[in-house]
Amino acid sequence: MKRVLALALAMVMALSLAACGGSSDTPADDGGASESGDPVVRIGVFEPATGDSGPGGKQEMLGMQYANKETPTVDIGGTTYNVELVYADNGSTTDKAPTAAAELVSKDVSLVLGSYGSSVAMAGGPVFDEAGLAAIGVTCTNPNITAGNDYYFRICFLDNFQAQVLVNFAKDKFSAQKAYCLGELGNEYDQGLIAFFEQNFDGEVIKDSFPTNTSDFTTYLNKAVAEDVDVIFCPVSIAYATQIVGLAASMGLDIPLLGSDTLDSNVVLEAAQGSNVQLYVSTFYQEGGSPKFDDGIKAWLNEDSTAMTNNGGNDTIAAVTAMGYDAYFVALEAMKKADSGDKAAIMAALPSVTYTGVSGSIAFDTQGDAIRDTAYIKAADTASGAWVLETVQTGSGS
Repeated sequence: MKRVLALALAMVMALSLAACGGSSDTPADDGGASESGDPVVRIGVFEPATGDSGPGGKQEMLGMQYANKETPTVDIGGTTYNVELVYADNGSTTDKAPTAAAELVSKDVSLVLGSYGSSVAMAGGPVFDEAGLAAIGVTCTNPNITAGNDYYFRICFLDNFQAQVLVNFAKDKFSAQKAYCLGELGNEYDQGLIAFFEQNFDGEVIKDSFPTNTSDFTTYLNKAVAEDVDVIFCPVSIAYATQIVGLAASMGLDIPLLGSDTLDSNVVLEAAQGSNVQLYVSTFYQEGGSPKFDDGIKAWLNEDSTAMTNNGGNDTIAAVTAMGYDAYFVALEAMKKADSGDKAAIMAALPSVTYTGVSGSIAFDTQGDAIRDTAYIKAADTASGAWVLETVQTGSGS
């Protein structure tokens, strides 16, 4: 459907150019000029800077900010444009997300990047759809984000694939026959992943959901122990994950904890440090995958105190940061392919954009989802306080 819409938009634009005697060599309205008078294009950043997903949102934005520092311009139609990042905090909540999305629409951005967090992406998506503004999801993995929304794309794998990968790992590593799944009540990311995990797991699954703002998970972990499960799967936000992992450490829990991409955070890692917690996460990137990127962003983090704070206080590279970096360059590729900063032209070009980034090759299927079949499983080295690559898993995501 997205490719059909893109083709239709391209035909409309071609007819408009012909009617106006225009030339495709001249970019359309490309966003205006900066305060200095130089031409500028604007990329909207739809991310949580506050709320439960704020730590992850900040790390995702770090990748975009570093990319913008590294490559602050884009050439469109023979003219060099400054690239401005325009931010809107979706607050990690579905009630704030539509307002943040509308804010970006009102600021006349050319396209949008984000969000970290599937629930807010689904809540803001209809606003972008109605405005005819393309959005590129960076690490929002719920399949429903792109389903039914012609204007939402993404560069990450999906939750059905991620769940299958984690089930395969639980079977291969622990011969798991009984799993305990724990997620936030009403959170579409958590609950969607748990549903896909249960669908792929051929053993017994015990499920619980905790209310928003829960701060004591003792009852839930004690239940997992009492049920004598082989693994615990908790695809939750960083805020909840740090509490669950910290409690597991203080309890001396010996049941392996499996986490989704949200748990790939140095903040979560620190909660496990110095303990015997067995923590494994699925993710998009492993530090060392691109030495040039790793060295460059670590140097920047150590030079910029605000960036370091937003990264959790150290220079460990989160996978979402690498993904944010790649998403920025996918946006530039879309502008160059469109030969314009006009949102309709970019939407017309986006389905056929391809890019090879630090996280791998990026292309879109007909749904607007990334064509990816590989995930990394990291293990927490609780002695050194570092993530180590456990294995690379593949799957079909069926």
